[in-house]
Amino acid sequence: MDKYKKLLSNTLIFAVGTFSSKVLVFLLVPFYTRVLAPGELGDANLLAQTANLIIPLASIGMSNAIIRFGIDRATDKRDVFTGALAAIFSGYVLLLAFYPLLSRVEMLEGGAPLVYLYVLTSCMRSLCAQFVRAKQFIKLYAFDGVLSTILVITFNIIFLVVFHLGLTGYLLATIVADFLSSVFLFTIAGLRRYIRFRGCDWSVLGSMLRYAVPLIPANIFWWVTNASDTYFIKYYIGSDANGLLTIAYKVPTIINLLSGIFTDAWQMSAFTEDGPGRTRFFSNVFAAYQAFIFSAASGLLLFSKFVIHILAHGEYLESWKYTPFLLLATSFSCFVTFLGSIYMTEKKSVATLVTTALGAGANVILNALLIPRFGINGGTFATFASYLIVFAVRIVDTRRFIKLHWSPFKLLLNLAILLGQTWVLLNLETGWILPEALLCALLLALNFRQMLANAQKILKKR
Repeated sequence: MDKYKKLLSNTLIFAVGTFSSKVLVFLLVPFYTRVLAPGELGDANLLAQTANLIIPLASIGMSNAIIRFGIDRATDKRDVFTGALAAIFSGYVLLLAFYPLLSRVEMLEGGAPLVYLYVLTSCMRSLCAQFVRAKQFIKLYAFDGVLSTILVITFNIIFLVVFHLGLTGYLLATIVADFLSSVFLFTIAGLRRYIRFRGCDWSVLGSMLRYAVPLIPANIFWWVTNASDTYFIKYYIGSDANGLLTIAYKVPTIINLLSGIFTDAWQMSAFTEDGPGRTRFFSNVFAAYQAFIFSAASGLLLFSKFVIHILAHGEYLESWKYTPFLLLATSFSCFVTFLGSIYMTEKKSVATLVTTALGAGANVILNALLIPRFGINGGTFATFASYLIVFAVRIVDTRRFIKLHWSPFKLLLNLAILLGQTWVLLNLETGWILPEALLCALLLALNFRQMLANAQKILKKR
């Protein structure tokens, strides 16, 4: 049971840092809805999404390669860190050549300088944080998560309340926090020791690039699946609608928060697990993970109206209408990420690329068809459908490497219940609480035995 205990131990450590930090950021939502108008918040989110599109290009996908190669015992960590640093620096210098083009994009509202700063500081923090995680300095990694969040909150208050900088202050808070976090990790972890341009084995960087380069378009395709609705909604409806969508995304963020804690720990276990019990280990963890994610989504569907009323203010209160399909989309994005860990373990980055391209293509087509007709919920449904398609492809394709044992009938039954909850929430103005609660109870009952059995398996003594 050592591998289960190690997974649980790492998950708990990540939880201390990640959960506390993400909860603090989550609590900023009521603050944003009071100091920023929907249009301002929508435009600020659009700039952040643009930066997130550019980051994998500027970093040449190094965030994926650092953790995968940094955790390999046979690879010199100095070659990994030095190679990644050189790649990121080269990519960012190349990106600067495109500044005149980016500065002319009207939709960015003159925010190109902020986008470039956001990209630079994010790349440097990702480099330091992922290398620290690869070195298995788990407690330091977790502590940095808390520190970074405290810095984000502090600078949000300074820039938005004291200096009234609006969307500029919203982005600057993250930029400054990422910069200070990078300095902290670089200093405390002694990362200077891992820089050696003279004598570096550049073949390691070559291997990292062969692994990471196919993941660059894959990351872009993920971005398309996650964020293209922002641009379609901006074009067809306007910035105010994007502000509402930004707040609606905060409810499924709770699932991302919980699954992200697990994913950080799971990747470390998945990369190092190589034995006769590998298939059983992956299957057991996937079954427990599936039961947990479906249960969390069902509970959040039941309470989504209440959560929005706690978080939002004024014009933002109608955001609850757009949470149901986003919760479904987030649930299947978690499963897609889990299956993606199989590709990462096998270093099959081309398979990651092909499946994400399929999802992105479906998302763009569905956004173009559904948003003009159904508005914001056309975009949220498009996101859900895209992740569902990618999941269906990956659950079949990954059997080439690990034959997961799972129940299609149980998964479809869970999905049917969640779709029933979605219909109730969106169509019944009164009397919706009882059927919503009954459906939630049914789903919890369906998954309770699985969660209990796996909890006992993890906690059981040898």
